[in-house]
Amino acid sequence: MKGLLTALRAAGESTRLRILAILRTSELTVSELVEILDQSQPRVSRHLKLLCDSGLLERYQEGARVFHRITDNGSMISIAKGLLEMLDIPDQELLRDQARLDNIKSRNSALAAAYFKKNALEWDSIRTRMVDDLEIEQRLVSFIKAKKPAALLDLGTGTGRMLEIFSPHIQQGIGIDSSREMLTVARANLDSAGVTNCTVRQYDIRQLNFPDNAVDSVVIHQVLHYLDSPEEVIHEVVRVLKPKGQLIVVDFLPHDLEFLREKHAHRRLGITEQALQQWCKPDRCKLVYSEQLSTNEQTNYSSLIVGLWNFEKD
Repeated sequence: MKGLLTALRAAGESTRLRILAILRTSELTVSELVEILDQSQPRVSRHLKLLCDSGLLERYQEGARVFHRITDNGSMISIAKGLLEMLDIPDQELLRDQARLDNIKSRNSALAAAYFKKNALEWDSIRTRMVDDLEIEQRLVSFIKAKKPAALLDLGTGTGRMLEIFSPHIQQGIGIDSSREMLTVARANLDSAGVTNCTVRQYDIRQLNFPDNAVDSVVIHQVLHYLDSPEEVIHEVVRVLKPKGQLIVVDFLPHDLEFLREKHAHRRLGITEQALQQWCKPDRCKLVYSEQLSTNEQTNYSSLIVGLWNFEKD
């Protein structure tokens, strides 16, 4: 009862209810919330502190930035969801907040798209300067060979490299990317490699044009750290996976290389295993294997560690 009363007191104010509604599907910084709410930073920070102290919100730090999100804590998450379900979504103030949130997401997506457009032709060389891909590729191929998928999706396919190395071990592969420039490079690379059982398509990876339970394996290789809401992508991926389907994720573990935000358009400074498991759990997708791999021994990137995770849908 004490926890419930504390949560209700914290949520019992219009700005704090707006904050909960804004964070329903997003994780945002204080500055982004200030922009959406059109209030001063100290005032927004006070509201956030009350919501965090009540347990309705969580805060976490990535480098120089602090993000806020709806709690994942057992009892509190049910209270937060209950409050959100009671909010009148057509409310004009909430609709204005949503429009501003959409603008921020569009701006972040545009920055990432501009980066990929600029670097499409040399993307593989940029990536390999950060990570020794050979070892990772060997691990990934071993997982795919064990599964022998009839249909595989490669999300954020980039230059099509994953499709190229998987093609001998699958019946059909489809690479998904939002960048036309990247897809042009991917098509050329697949043609040059003589790959005939794989194609690429331009889609938003948050809204896959596939029915439920349609594919055997999905690979998300170095993509999630570019996204505002990776949990949306995970939910969509698990939707299209068949029962006993395989989800493989490769991404950086949490780090403090802040320059990657500005230089390489990273939205997040790494992904935790705990976060991945939380995103997968509601859709009954469980972790069956995880591993950590060091990156190339270079001055700017030597502190990076890559996580490799293999999930299976119930």
